[in-house]
Amino acid sequence: MKPIRFCKFHGFGNDYVVIEADELREISDLGEFTQKFCRRTTGVGSDGIAVLEKLNDAAADFSCRIINPDGSEAGFSGNGTRCAVAYAFYKNLWTDENLRLRTKSGVKNYRLTEKMSDGHYWFDAEIGKPKFSSSEIPFVTDEKLESVIDQPIKIDNQEYLVSCVNVGNPVACVFVEDFYFDWREVGRKMERHEKFPERANIVFVKVLDGANIELKIWERGAGETSASGTCSSGAAVLSALTGKTGRNVSVHTEGGITEITWRDDDEMLILGRADLVFGGEYFI
Repeated sequence: MKPIRFCKFHGFGNDYVVIEADELREISDLGEFTQKFCRRTTGVGSDGIAVLEKLNDAAADFSCRIINPDGSEAGFSGNGTRCAVAYAFYKNLWTDENLRLRTKSGVKNYRLTEKMSDGHYWFDAEIGKPKFSSSEIPFVTDEKLESVIDQPIKIDNQEYLVSCVNVGNPVACVFVEDFYFDWREVGRKMERHEKFPERANIVFVKVLDGANIELKIWERGAGETSASGTCSSGAAVLSALTGKTGRNVSVHTEGGITEITWRDDDEMLILGRADLVFGGEYFI
C-alpha cells in the first residue's frame, strides 16, 4: 500500500492531522486506522484526523469528517475543521476568501481574516445555532426539557450541576469557582454517564467577568485537550444564556484565547487560528 500523505495543524494546541479523502480509499476500517495513527508514541499523534474532500456541490465547496482518537466520528469540531480549511488554503486547493464546509452537523461558513504566512491563518467561522432541549443534546430525563440547566449528576457520591447544549456536538458544562479538584477524573466518568446516551464533551467553566471565562476541557473521544472550538462555543453560549456573561465572550484555555460571539440571530461565530506543524508520509 502506498504511503498516506498528510499535514498536521493545530488550533491553540488542539492538534489535527488533515488527510485528503483520496489518500484513504484503500483503508477498510477508518476507525481502527485512526486509533493507530493518533497514538503519540507509535503513530503521528493528534487529537483526531480531519478527512477533507473537494465537492461539486451547489451548497458546499468541501466536506470534512472528524474522526476521534478512539475511532468514533464526531459531529463537528471547531478546531479540527478550521485546520482542514487552513489545509485547503495552504495546498492552494482554494483561494477565495470564503469557504463552505459540509460537516456531519451541517454546512459551516469560513472566512479567511488573516494570513500571517504560509501555513498560519486566522478564520471567522459561522458554525450554526445552538440546540438546548434535552432530546436535541441528547440528555436523558423523565420528561422533555426545553433547556438543560443545572441538572444534577452524581459522580463518586459527589453531585455536580450540569448545563448542556448541542453545538454540533453535545457539550455539558459544570460552572466552578476553581479547578482545585480532579476534574480530569470527573470528566472521564461524566463523559460516559448514562445521562448522555451519545456521550458528551465535559467542560469545567470558571467565569472571570462578564466577558471572559476560563475552561478545563475533557473532550468526548479524545480526553484532555488544550482547546476546543465546540467546547468554547458551548461554554460561551451557556454562560450568556444563564446571565453570567454577555453574548461576546473571550474563552481562555491552556492553548490560548478563542473569541466567541452568539449573535442576535442565534448564529454562533468563532474567531480562531490554525497553524501548520509539519507534513509527511505515513507508512502502513
